[in-house]
Formats: sequence, C-alpha cells, structure tokens
Amino acid sequence: MTALTGRPTTAELVAAVADFLDHDVRGVGGQVGFHARVAANVLRIVERELLDDTDDAVRDAISGLGADDESALAQSIREGRLDDRPEEVMTALRTLVRHRLGIDHPGYADG
Repeated sequence: MTALTGRPTTAELVAAVADFLDHDVRGVGGQVGFHARVAANVLRIVERELLDDTDDAVRDAISGLGADDESALAQSIREGRLDDRPEEVMTALRTLVRHRLGIDHPGYADG
C-alpha cells in the first residue's frame, strides 16, 4: 500500500475482519463458529501475504538457479535443465518451502 491510499491499509482491514470473526462470530459455536474460525485463519494468511516482503534469501534462491520467479524455476526443473545441480535445487526448494510455511503456518518450520 502506498502513502496515497492512507489508512487503514488493506492488511489492517483484513486483520480487523479476522479479529471480528475470531472474537464475535466464532463464539456463536456450531457450524457458524467453525466457519468463522476457518475464515479468520484464511484472512490471517492473506494479511501475512500482504505484509510479506519476500526476503533476499528467497529471491537469491530463485535467481541463483537462473530463474526470474517460482514459475520459471518450476519450468526449469520440469524440463530437466537443473538435473546437474540437485544440491542447489534442494537448497532453493527448502528456502522456498520455509518461506511459504512462514506465511501459511508461522512457527511451524521452526519446530
């Protein structure tokens, strides 16, 4: 979000809705409470994605294998262009998975 859009930011709006679902709707219980919990969890993931500045390690892992993005890296792997660099590919993939887990399940990759 740029300074021109002001506040609340998109991430703040998503967080507010997730808080509402977690604290007000989830307490209803039953199926509605369950769906509120699922929706709040989805919104927390979206919030983390909005706030994520893909770290240098992820960019380096992708570019170090000659790819511009994850799609290009996947294509290179599928086409066998990286078959002669298995250790580098595994290191890059571990970095990407660790980053994704940090978004989807914070703390999971640490344990």
